[in-house]
Amino acid sequence: MPERKSTPIEMVVATSDEIQGAIERIAREGAKKLLQAALEAEVEEHLSRYEHIKDAEGHRLVVRNGHAPRRLILTGVGPVAVRRPRIDEREVKGYQGHQGFSSSILPRFLRRSPTLEGALATLYLKGISTNDFGAALAAIMGEGAAGLSASKISKLKQVWEAEYEAWRKRPLESKGYPYIWADGVYFNVRLEEQRTCILVVIGANYQGKKELLAVGDGYRESEQSWKELLLELRSRGLEIDPKLAIADGALGFWKALPQVFPTTRAQRCWVHKTLNVLDKMPKSLHGRAKSMIRDIYMAENKAAALKAYRLFIDSFHEKYPKAVACLQGDEEALFSFYEMPAAHWQHIRSTNVIESVFATVRLRTQKTKGCGTRLATLTMVFKLMQEAQKSWRRLDDWEKLTWVLEGRRFVDGVLQEDAVA
Repeated sequence: MPERKSTPIEMVVATSDEIQGAIERIAREGAKKLLQAALEAEVEEHLSRYEHIKDAEGHRLVVRNGHAPRRLILTGVGPVAVRRPRIDEREVKGYQGHQGFSSSILPRFLRRSPTLEGALATLYLKGISTNDFGAALAAIMGEGAAGLSASKISKLKQVWEAEYEAWRKRPLESKGYPYIWADGVYFNVRLEEQRTCILVVIGANYQGKKELLAVGDGYRESEQSWKELLLELRSRGLEIDPKLAIADGALGFWKALPQVFPTTRAQRCWVHKTLNVLDKMPKSLHGRAKSMIRDIYMAENKAAALKAYRLFIDSFHEKYPKAVACLQGDEEALFSFYEMPAAHWQHIRSTNVIESVFATVRLRTQKTKGCGTRLATLTMVFKLMQEAQKSWRRLDDWEKLTWVLEGRRFVDGVLQEDAVA
């Protein structure tokens, strides 16, 4: 039987497959070279830092010691094989000013890129079963990820659970956080004991860096649940009351806050408030109403904000009294941000720092049953937040937080030189 010749279409398909395979190989090879080069540079920097440490004969005591065995790291472009350089510095243990080498690029036991850990947490919260993780990850991360069997995933989850338990009991990095953001997040998982809400608190320290402070669970967003979490923060080292707390309208949080941090001022989240107001108006007016509300919280000063606020009330109070009442219900707490540095307003007007992390998995109005224990779900939320924390932006003009700590007074975001709050 004569050999069949490939048709032009088949030749194109084959060529496309070859091109795709070549692109993937190039991407993996590029990732490997970049990672290996970064590791070598990291080691060289460490060696140069301690090149002055020598023995009696003038030989350096911090030197290279070959490479560790090849390690396969699962990344976004598939598995990448690298060899971690080793350093011999046994002779200088205890030397004043010396710190042993520890790679920040490739920690000793890392086998997965942080991106993969974030993908695992997201898949779990989306309801994918442990048995289906391999296939799902292979589609996202490449065929190398398919080697994560159900048993390996289960063991990995156990490791993460232990990490979470240790993390939630750790002392806080700072005794004071001028700003904290709090929110209750719902997921499509079934938690034990009907504790259906995940409580999240993020803080910005006095160097302007945002930090995940607490992840816990509570019954709906009750006062008692929030009080327990805030008391936990205080016991872990939050000795100085935050200057401002940003949250939505959950009454449980606002009732609990003064019981634990009595001097902390309230700032209602403008994003939540906007949604709440629009929910009480016809959809045909949403565009106009949303624009008018934005004019309120984006005003350059409080006087202009109050003018826009009164315009909204005058425009809608006759036809939509419930919407107006919703806006008026938190008038004092809506404008607190004007008494903080203007450079910080974009950060403290809303709880977007929390909302953005869960935009794809949060379900406030509709919850479906899913698998997952209380601890497993808390752990996955913790891993998602840890992943997101790497990209959180430092507060602009964070140096002004020193004035906030001192109780200096700001009016319309400007420091008043002659007054203390």
